[in-house]
Amino acid sequence: MDEKTSDYSHVATIVAASDASRQTLADRLDTVLRASGTVHVAPVRLLSGDNKFIALEQAVNSGDAATLRRSLEDEFEGIADVCVTPTRNRRKSLLISDMDSTIIQQECLDELADFAGLKAEISAITERAMAGELNFEEALRERVAMLKGLDITALEKCHAERITLMPGARTLVETMKADGAHCVLVSGGFTFFTSRIARAAGFHSDQGNTLLDDGHTLTGKVGEPILGREAKLAALQTEAARLNLKPSDTLAMGDGANDLAMIEAAGLGIAYRAKPVVAAAADCGISVTDLTAALYFQGYSDSEIVWEN
Repeated sequence: MDEKTSDYSHVATIVAASDASRQTLADRLDTVLRASGTVHVAPVRLLSGDNKFIALEQAVNSGDAATLRRSLEDEFEGIADVCVTPTRNRRKSLLISDMDSTIIQQECLDELADFAGLKAEISAITERAMAGELNFEEALRERVAMLKGLDITALEKCHAERITLMPGARTLVETMKADGAHCVLVSGGFTFFTSRIARAAGFHSDQGNTLLDDGHTLTGKVGEPILGREAKLAALQTEAARLNLKPSDTLAMGDGANDLAMIEAAGLGIAYRAKPVVAAAADCGISVTDLTAALYFQGYSDSEIVWEN
């Protein structure tokens, strides 16, 4: 068939590890699309097959993209990450991303707490806050108060010894930047870490909360107002307005409840290994592969991706 992708309403994308069978993935994709009653293009387009992933996409006409997404997620659960996006405006011009457990593999506050011998206690509060069970601002104040008296040298030790970028983080940011996108790291964590992580991953700028100290130790206080759920949404809206972008031009990504508002407001909201409440609200999720999937969801192919060294 010679139909153009633009003749169709949506694009269904699946991304799996490279050890999966390309033909099996394509066959299963075809089966789901046929069962859902969609009209689709054949053959599928191969976005990746020679790197560490297999990524396939197929243009479809679907009057119920949400139901199609659920059918594909059921079919490929534990095998591949799935996204169903409108055909038009797939590539986003603004990336707003959470930091902890999204761009980095850790929760900075939990790791910092380990230097005070309080990791278990503070991690338990973090888990509940990210699941939406606690007010984020109050939970942050409570956790920071527990660190009162911790020597500020622990911050640098924590960053140097504990914090690592998530696989695909720099690839995602550098590829979107190369395509003209603006990339901002917005975190409920702390500027000590966001500034360093933004630089390491390649973000244009960063925002976060401020840990207060007396020059030697942490005071147990955090700078007010606290950057939480609504502030992350405001960051998305402010940056979009500054760049003269529509909401549909934006991509927001995160894992916790404080990311919900920006994920729901963005043109493409991605839940990354997220809490159930976030996964349910996002347009799509990444749980099987890595952050590179966010590029395939936008239609980038391997030849267009700026790979990490």
